[in-house]
Order: sequence, then structure tokens, then C-alpha cells
Amino acid sequence: MARIGSRSTGRPTLNEVAKLAGVSPITASRALRGVATVAPELVEKVRAAALRLGYVANPAARALASSSSPTVVVLVPSLSNQLFIEPLEAIQNVLRPRGLEVVIGNYHYDPKEEEKLLRNHLINRPRGLLLTGLDHTPAVRQLLADSEIPCVHMMELDITEQTHCVGFSQHQAGAGAARHLLGRGRKRLAYIAAQLDPRVLQRGAGFRQVLVEAGLDDPQLHVMSPLPSSIGLGCELFARLLVEHPDVDGVFFCNDDLAQGAALEALRLGIKIPEQVALVGFNDLPGSAHMVPRLTSIRTPRAAVGQHAAQMLLALLDDQLPESQQLDLGFELVVRESS
Repeated sequence: MARIGSRSTGRPTLNEVAKLAGVSPITASRALRGVATVAPELVEKVRAAALRLGYVANPAARALASSSSPTVVVLVPSLSNQLFIEPLEAIQNVLRPRGLEVVIGNYHYDPKEEEKLLRNHLINRPRGLLLTGLDHTPAVRQLLADSEIPCVHMMELDITEQTHCVGFSQHQAGAGAARHLLGRGRKRLAYIAAQLDPRVLQRGAGFRQVLVEAGLDDPQLHVMSPLPSSIGLGCELFARLLVEHPDVDGVFFCNDDLAQGAALEALRLGIKIPEQVALVGFNDLPGSAHMVPRLTSIRTPRAAVGQHAAQMLLALLDDQLPESQQLDLGFELVVRESS
């Protein structure tokens, strides 16, 4: 026979946990979800009671009761790319104290896969969404509009100002790299890029615009590869560039790992950096400050993007409209020995 107050399955209920801990069911629920407003001593009592009874929360039942689950879905294009680790850590640090569970989806830079993930997650009615970039399929845009679930976009800014975004101008970052190299007296400038997601293309467009205005743009010096960005690919693309265009005297890379590979390849080839070729990376990834020579790079506010995006989402969940739908966190050109 099932215990009094238990489900028909005989499993312990939240009410039983609350009774054993001497708290209300609401307090027990908040304690088990990690809501920061519950006193630590009560959290300990509730968790001890749950452990003693063998209670396991049923997220599906919780979602049914509240019409939404206590989750925030975060979709990123890669979990192997270092630049997404810091935003994810920051997002969890902001959302977990509010009792929200972070569910991460990786769509491998494939908009169709992002669409599939979003459809699957929307079935469970998450409390909020954090999406990377603005390059969504029409179906995803329709899903977002129909769901009416609060959503914040990361890493980019929406020039139409129709969505909530936290990031910086990828276009201006690329333009900044071009201006720096031109300011160093370089004339034959190349852009080496991989993965070719929309943000990479935006950086290239900003870089090229400055060169066009200076009358120095050469389309043959834009080396574009659909392969994932890596140190090895940086070695390969840089070596190929120098064979085909030995007069190149400055290169901007869409990501630091490519630039790190180029620096290593230059060492093997006996190319002096920056005397013969100046190098500028992007993202200022770990290790760039310790390369030989130390790598000039555009530092992006990755952790701050995650933190502020999560905070903006919390404001939307609390029905508090942010002062602006666009939060531009900017970027920083960190000049080191490679340029």
C-alpha cells in the first residue's frame, strides 16, 4: 500500500518532503530548485528530508503545473570553440541563484539543426531563451514569435533594433583591425578566415570596407575556408598565402587560433614577425599573450556578454523592460609585438 499523501506509484511527494522538513511545500520547492531567497538552514533541512525519503523532482509535472519549466535554453554553434565557454559560465552564474536550470544546445553552425533543437526545447515551454547571433531560418523566427517566450540574442547587435541583443559590432571590430595595420604603414593587407559564420563575414566586411576607402583592397588577398578554425589550419592558410602573394605585409585573422598557427608557421619559414608581416588576431584567446612574438588581437567581452544577456533575460522574465533593446559592450584592440 502506498504511503498516505504519496502518488499512486508509491513515490514520495513534495508535500511529504515539506512535512518532514517542517516547511511549507512552496519553501520546499524553492529550496530544491536552489532559489537564493531560501535560508541556508532551511535548504539543508529540505535536502536532508528529500534524501531520507528518496524524493526525486518530476520536471515534467512541474512544467505542467506552471505552464513552463524552470529552464533557460541556451543555443550555441559550438562547444569545441573556446570563445563560447566563458559566456556559458557567466550565464550559469547569473541564472542558477534564481533557481533556473540552464540547458545547453549545440547546433554545430547549422541553422537547420538550430531550428530542430529549438522545436524540441519549445515542447517543454522553457522560461527563457538565449540564442547566439541573429542568423536564424525563417522558421526559427516564426517559432520565436509564436512562442512568446522571452529571448535575448548574444554576440551581435541588431541594427533594426527589433530584438533584445547583447554584444558588439563585428563590422566595427574588423574595421578596427584594418585601421591598426594601415596605421603601422602596411599596404598589402590580407584577411584569413575559417568557419565562415555570419559574424566572421561581418568582420571581413568591416576590414574590407576600410581597405576600399583607402584604395588598397585586393579581393585575392581574402582567404576564406569553410573548415573549422584551428592552429593547424592557420599554418596551412598562411603558408599558402605567402606562396601566392609574397608581398603581403599584414594579415588579420578571424580568430586567434588561426593567427597562432600563422606565427608558428612564420617561425618555421624564417619569416620575421612583424618586420616582414604584421599579424592581428581576434578574440584574444588564452595563449595569445604568450606567443613568440606576443600576438596583437582584438579582445572581445565574452564573459560580459553572457552575464549581461542573462541579466537582460531576467529583467524580461520579471516584466521589467530594459532601457534599451541593444547593449553594446564594445571591444578592445590589444597591441602586442606581432604588429
